[in-house]
Amino acid sequence: MMFRATVLTLYPEMFPGALGVSLAGRAMERGDWALEAVQIRDFATDKHRTVDDSPAGGGAGMVMRADIIARAIDHASPDGDQRPRILMSPRGKPLTQERVRELAAGPGAVILCGRFEGVDQRVIDARELEEISIGDFILSGGEPAALVLLDAVVRLLPGVMGNEVSGEEESFEGGLLEHPHYTRPQAFEGHAIPEVLTSGNHGKIAKWRRSEAEKLTQARRPDLWAGRVEKKR
Repeated sequence: MMFRATVLTLYPEMFPGALGVSLAGRAMERGDWALEAVQIRDFATDKHRTVDDSPAGGGAGMVMRADIIARAIDHASPDGDQRPRILMSPRGKPLTQERVRELAAGPGAVILCGRFEGVDQRVIDARELEEISIGDFILSGGEPAALVLLDAVVRLLPGVMGNEVSGEEESFEGGLLEHPHYTRPQAFEGHAIPEVLTSGNHGKIAKWRRSEAEKLTQARRPDLWAGRVEKKR
C-alpha cells in the first residue's frame, strides 16, 4: 500500500519543497509515497477565482468559503477514500509522535492548508476535518505545517530510513526526549566523551542512555514526564 498525500493549498508551488530532497525525496522517486498539490482556486466560480469573503458578524481579515473548500475536498477525496481529512490549524490538537505513527500506518492523508483568518466552520463539520496544530504559534498559512506533518510521517514509512532501529530511540518514542549523542574526536575543547560510552559494556550504555533521557525529559518537558507518571498509575 502506497502512502498518498493530497494537499489542498493556495500555493501549490510550495510543494514538495523540502520533501523533494534527502530521505523523503529519494523515497518519492522510488515510489514509496506520492504527493499531489491541488490549487484551491481551481474550484472558485468567479473570474477572479475568489476563495474567501468577509467574516459573518464583522471583524478583521477574511474567511475561506465553505462551498469552495467543499468542492476542493470532494474532488481530492471522493466517496470511498479512506484517507483522513486534516486541516492544519493553530486551534487543532497538538501533533504527537503517536498520531504520526498512526498516519504512517495508513493509506495517506488529505491535508487542507488554511489561510487568512480561518476556514468556515460549516465545511470543517460537514467534511469531518481533523484539526491538527504543530505548536502554539501562528504561521502565515498551513503550508509549512503540512510540510512538517508530512516529513514526520514519511520518514516512518517502510524503507525510508536506512536504519530502522534509529527511529526507535528518538525523542518522543517511549514518551522520553532523546539521550545526548557523542562521536569523534575523543576530546573536544577539554571535554571528553562520557567514559561509559567507550566502555564496550552495552548494558551499562543502555542504562546510561535511559537515565540521561529521563533527566532531560524531566528538566525540559515536565509535561511529558508527568504524562508518563500518570500512565503508570
